[in-house]
Amino acid sequence: MAHHVQSLIEHYGYFGIILILVGGIVGLPLPDEIFLTYVGYSVYKETLAHIPALISAIVGAAGGITLSYYIGYRFGLPLLQKYGPKIHITEQKIDFTRKLFAKIGPGLLLIGYFIPGVRHLTAYIAAINNYPYKKFAFFAYTGATIWTFTFITLGKVLGEKWHYVGLYLSRYSIYLIVLFLILMLIVYFIFKKRNSPK
Repeated sequence: MAHHVQSLIEHYGYFGIILILVGGIVGLPLPDEIFLTYVGYSVYKETLAHIPALISAIVGAAGGITLSYYIGYRFGLPLLQKYGPKIHITEQKIDFTRKLFAKIGPGLLLIGYFIPGVRHLTAYIAAINNYPYKKFAFFAYTGATIWTFTFITLGKVLGEKWHYVGLYLSRYSIYLIVLFLILMLIVYFIFKKRNSPK
């Protein structure tokens, strides 16, 4: 992984970061978090400059999720159902994300990047549900900034130990997903209770 990323960055520079993240967000099976952590490690080694690397990552993540929104808006659910399984987007994941988006759409756009499988679907589902683009852009781009900043910073801080992120993600990601869902449901019910007529 490190060798391929290093080679790509050497050939394409910061544009390579954008390309990988666009592909990863659209749905290609790429280890986005591990890639971002390695970018942070490259910043630590001073192979990349911090601010340009971060801006490139934000542009890549925002570009990928915008492209996903456009595809969902233009071609709709049938395309996702037909070609989704080829890039590990199953019917179950689509159905799960639709139900979740109906309840906590903004939160899902904001923090959904941290959930593997869900970040690939939120933009498609938002477009299919006719979620207004301005609202989508605000939450999705803010989420892209938080997500990329988090993992690039992790890579920079951990330095030579950057690869531990991949190890812990594979081991504990299911617990993080469950915790996230519980928190989102709590927030949803709190807002529902506050907004319900008394």
